[in-house]
Amino acid sequence: MDLRMPVMDGLDATRTIRALDRPDAKTVPILALTANAFDEDVRNSLEAGMNAHMAKPVDPDVLFDNLRHLVPEHKGTHR
Repeated sequence: MDLRMPVMDGLDATRTIRALDRPDAKTVPILALTANAFDEDVRNSLEAGMNAHMAKPVDPDVLFDNLRHLVPEHKGTHR
């Protein structure tokens, strides 16, 4: 989730997703992707309901570690 979007920022978008009345709203993985890397930025992302906060430039190893942790492996999917 990009934190700096024009109409609704990523924090508000995450809060909106988490508040939806559907079964996956609380569990769908949401990762912050931003140039904002201060402790306050990380805290704001997590408090909004994001699962992780990644600062640009993104380290591919960190991205893949987060994805492995947050997205269950699906049988029958192609790699």
